[in-house]
Amino acid sequence: MLTVTKSQFYQENLNFLFQQVNQVRHILEQSLNQENQNNTYIPNINCQNSNLDSLCQKFNLSPFERDILLLCVGIEIDPNFTELCAKINGNPKKNYPTLSLALSCFPNPSWQVISPSYPLQKWDLLEFSPDLTITQAPIKIDKRIFCYLLGENAFDQHLTGRIYPIPENFQSTFLAQSQLDLIQQMSKIWSHSNLNVYPILQLCGWEISSKYAIAFQTCQKLGIDLKVLSANLLPTEAQELNHFTRRWERESILSNSVLLLDCDDINSENRVREMAISQFIENLNTLLIISSYNRHSTRYKPLISFDVPSLSHYEQKTLWESHLGDYSTQLNGHLSQVVSQFNLSPNAIESACLTIKSEIENEQDLPKQLWNYCRSQARPKLDDLAQYIDSHASWEDLILPEKQKNILKDMEAHLKHRAKIYEDWGFGGREKRGLGVTSLFSGQSGTGKTMAAGVLAKTLNLDLYRIDLSTVVSKYIGETEKNLRKIFDAAETGGAILLFDEADALFGKRTEVKDSHDRHANVEVSYLLQRMESYQGLAILTTNLKSSLDQAFLRRIRFVIPFPFPDEDSRSEIWKRAFPPKTPTEGLDFWRLGALNLAGGNIKNIALNAAVFAAEAGESVMMKHILRATQAEYIKLERTLTEREIYGWV
Repeated sequence: MLTVTKSQFYQENLNFLFQQVNQVRHILEQSLNQENQNNTYIPNINCQNSNLDSLCQKFNLSPFERDILLLCVGIEIDPNFTELCAKINGNPKKNYPTLSLALSCFPNPSWQVISPSYPLQKWDLLEFSPDLTITQAPIKIDKRIFCYLLGENAFDQHLTGRIYPIPENFQSTFLAQSQLDLIQQMSKIWSHSNLNVYPILQLCGWEISSKYAIAFQTCQKLGIDLKVLSANLLPTEAQELNHFTRRWERESILSNSVLLLDCDDINSENRVREMAISQFIENLNTLLIISSYNRHSTRYKPLISFDVPSLSHYEQKTLWESHLGDYSTQLNGHLSQVVSQFNLSPNAIESACLTIKSEIENEQDLPKQLWNYCRSQARPKLDDLAQYIDSHASWEDLILPEKQKNILKDMEAHLKHRAKIYEDWGFGGREKRGLGVTSLFSGQSGTGKTMAAGVLAKTLNLDLYRIDLSTVVSKYIGETEKNLRKIFDAAETGGAILLFDEADALFGKRTEVKDSHDRHANVEVSYLLQRMESYQGLAILTTNLKSSLDQAFLRRIRFVIPFPFPDEDSRSEIWKRAFPPKTPTEGLDFWRLGALNLAGGNIKNIALNAAVFAAEAGESVMMKHILRATQAEYIKLERTLTEREIYGWV
């Protein structure tokens, strides 16, 4: 069997196209000379599967429509065509082709070509000049179609900037066996010979690079190309969206391509954008893969969703060792802690290893350097839903009874050794729920709950995020769960510590169902219970009212730490630490200050304000400045400062 090389096909295709154009020119000349139009011109050049024949098959073009396209090709490649058109039109200024010319010259004419629902207009194969009747308007071949007929590589310019090839780094992403199994399932669904309608395939999960790689390898297995479109770039105006959809369908047919619609960064509260995505999915008539953090649904199209699993601890560790090479043996078991804490993507792991190997100077610093790099790369994108807290407090700054401090130390130990306990010693088992460390800090405001969370974050070298409940809770049904899912998934990826401040507002008791609002609130609570069980990081809940929390939450909380109101000795210790070492002080009596019945947060406020008063006066911080600041703080607290409390201050 003879094989045709790419260059041979290119030349044969070009010769065949020119031959067909010559035939059309011959027909025009016959029409001009009023000769017998049935005198068929037989081409003497053959080309198997020419782009012209392929185009006619793909878009179901009739011989008449085929001749119109060739007429427009002739205008582009043969200077004699303009003169012929002018003569046939009987006007030297009308040296261009029109549908009227085609209807009068070509055999088997059909007035169907003026219909927008027929191929020439439906697929924008031709361009019509505006402001003229459709039969008299100059026509020319679309640039993308012209390039296709010539055999030249091209891409629709109306799609450029929105649709692009899949990035190369995603093409070679490492995939686990469970992810490779998805490729087999997806390719089997689309290659099923009995299917008349190909379902949309949806890949769900947080790890984008794995979803891209699965989509790419599925298409590669089926012998089709893959292009990517961010859903944020979809037109939202109905007419523009419809035109964009048809242009992509045309490009998909021409290039045998599949579209990967990336919906991962979509703001679900943007209703206009959501409607555009839904309309695009429902109206598209080509193969489609959706990459989405949250599941999309369809009303009319068949859709099959796949949850993309993350790499297991073993798979991540194997990947780290593969990329680190000899450096992995120098980590002395530290790699297991890194894998347990940071759930990085395969591409992020490869990038981390390349960076570490290129920047390492002292091999003894390798564990610390690796940990810090992973922490910076895995830092979750929670700026819209949480506040990052950069804590510098240490255990010495935390004034608590010894019992409470010991429990905090136990929490630290759980996080430090969870890789050994869960993976090496097998406590993780097959059930992944309940492997995290969830704690409840209860006590009045200012008793050190947030500071304790900061101490843990600093000691463990992890990021701390305080959850802003006002941005998490949504009036739209299902949106609160989506926000919470985003928070937990991002934190689990980056190894962050979550601090739900005043959590009783969100984690309150489930109510009896009296209306739809109660039912919706209970669904949110149930979802929180589920995520807390599966979350493998550290989640800290703080509350001023422990009694208001749902008992189901308390059963699932591993550590419950009451933060007592500080006694007089504790308050004196807090005062001693309230002023940084650089602060000039004079004559401060911490024993007398400890007599003030205040929590640590109030003491911090007074110390700061006293420093402002002292700086304004050009003096060191003295008891008189603290007195003035204390008076202001008591006014804020709506309390009366007694003579007994400030006796002997000044």
